[in-house]
Amino acid sequence: MRYRLVMPSYRDFQATPRFESAVALSSDGSMVAYADDASGQFNLMVRPTAGGSPRQLTKFSDNTVRNVAWCPDGRSLVFLADTAGNESTQLFRVDVGGGEVAALTDTPGAQYAAALGDPFSPDGRRLCYAGNDRVARDQDVLVQDLASGEVHRIFAGGGQVWAGHWSQDGSRLSVTEWVDGMSHHIVYVVPVDGGPAVRLTPQAAAPATYWLGPWLPDGSGFLVCSNSGREYTGLAVMDAATGALHWLDSPDWDVEEATMSADGRVIVWLVNVDGASELRARLWPTGENLDTPPLPIGEARRLRLSRDGMRAVMQLSTPTKPWNLVAVDLAAGELRWLTDAVPTAADPNRMVEPELVRYPTADGTLIPGYLYRPVAASGPAPVVMSLHGGPQSAERPTYVGVYQYLLANGIAVFAPNPRGSTGYGKSYQVRLHRDWGGVDLDDWAAAVVWLRSQSWIDVNRIGLFGGSYGGFGVLSCLSRLPDVDWAAAVVFFGISNLVTLASASPPTWRSRVATQIGDPDTDATFLLSRSPVTYADQIRAPLMVVQGANDVRVPRQESDQIVQRLRERGIEVRYDVYPGEGHGFARTENQTRSMSDAAEFLIGHLIAPTNLGVTGKEVNV
Repeated sequence: MRYRLVMPSYRDFQATPRFESAVALSSDGSMVAYADDASGQFNLMVRPTAGGSPRQLTKFSDNTVRNVAWCPDGRSLVFLADTAGNESTQLFRVDVGGGEVAALTDTPGAQYAAALGDPFSPDGRRLCYAGNDRVARDQDVLVQDLASGEVHRIFAGGGQVWAGHWSQDGSRLSVTEWVDGMSHHIVYVVPVDGGPAVRLTPQAAAPATYWLGPWLPDGSGFLVCSNSGREYTGLAVMDAATGALHWLDSPDWDVEEATMSADGRVIVWLVNVDGASELRARLWPTGENLDTPPLPIGEARRLRLSRDGMRAVMQLSTPTKPWNLVAVDLAAGELRWLTDAVPTAADPNRMVEPELVRYPTADGTLIPGYLYRPVAASGPAPVVMSLHGGPQSAERPTYVGVYQYLLANGIAVFAPNPRGSTGYGKSYQVRLHRDWGGVDLDDWAAAVVWLRSQSWIDVNRIGLFGGSYGGFGVLSCLSRLPDVDWAAAVVFFGISNLVTLASASPPTWRSRVATQIGDPDTDATFLLSRSPVTYADQIRAPLMVVQGANDVRVPRQESDQIVQRLRERGIEVRYDVYPGEGHGFARTENQTRSMSDAAEFLIGHLIAPTNLGVTGKEVNV
């Protein structure tokens, strides 16, 4: 009998299910709500934290659940959802036991966002959220009476303003205005039933971030994660009268999330230590540190705490384990996985762990990056340089199915964190402001020099992969580093023209875009000088472009422009447009198909060049 060797496909490495970044814990800690795509689309789920089967509460096929909060009475949930990736998120309510979904907002074209903390007032009668339904460019703070449906607009000062947390007596709300989402926040305290807002951040203060956390039980202040006066983000209590900061933890790394139990007894927070998440906990107000279980090397997010502070839930991923929900028993110091999302068929024991390396640039700056080396490469290995999005984000040691699939095919992956990335201090992060295609391009060029110095890398087979800002990076490398003989590249919703991108940005993002990228009216000449489309005639490598037709962050015109320029020159470019998808694909099949096609495109050009199809298509599912 003969057996045929069946080669793995990308689908074997796809995480099943995927999780949206949405988690809510019932007040008694017995149930957790979240969104996963086990149904083929991100729907709302609940499951016991002690173990047991999940229940699906929504049955959306076009809508995507983006966030969720548990009502104080424990009997219902409020969640955010958009349609076909349009990011026009609306608020809905559904009973925990199931039933019809009720819309709490319904303003076409407007975008709503629940409060950053628990959106419900302590008595459960009112819901706080932000929305741009008054003027498209301004995001106001609103409070809705859940019994009558009456809505009060309690803060409408202009700009992109977010509701923070309710004080424990329900009389005040913390509010933050994002002048620039990742580097400059202004904090207010707003009386809910009338009265002027009180600004807590001084007018003359240097720009700083203030990520709002819960109020102290006595109402004297609230937690913030801030880099005010510091290089790294620390954990502090902000005085609700003066704005003074009283530091609780000020490491030489960023504190990323912090929360407090409803009884005010326990504070827990996450610290990004050189890319990996660390969990810390402390009793309040004694200051006694609690023992916490060590997290595996990876990233944690969406930290939630029970009312008594003894149970926490969060999402966690490692390089070899996809995103899952975990529960932490703080009393026992134990961590337990609540869900078991795994690669569809690939063996986790054969996954590759990355090495954290640092490479030098021409000015001597050391740039961190994650290097994944194939286990069974015969001879010099090809490598794909993966460029993260954001830019104010970072490559972290989490599970990326396409990396592991490329590695299984003998292709190395290098994922750098150039200047502009988060987690390495304020100066490192803001260095990229109004310098897209400048210092970042220098850092990517230095990455190529470093890769070429590795004896086990095939310098003639270097590919590129990236999405959003990472797609801008890929197109910039292809067009402005033409001396590198790139073997192939894949771009997901990549930015090709900084002027048209800035001009088309959502209205509430205008100030952020001006700070981070530039003003399309006054800086057009400079922005064009940094745009890949300006240098499109220098692109020679085979290219695959993937785009969601409904993308509002990187509109389709960004991909259309670069594809048209390349096709006019006869350059091989495959262009796949997915109807009904936005920025990042919500439907499971679309995510799997697009990533599978992208991986095969790279493998075909880096391992065994073939005619992989260059005409592209509208992908109808």
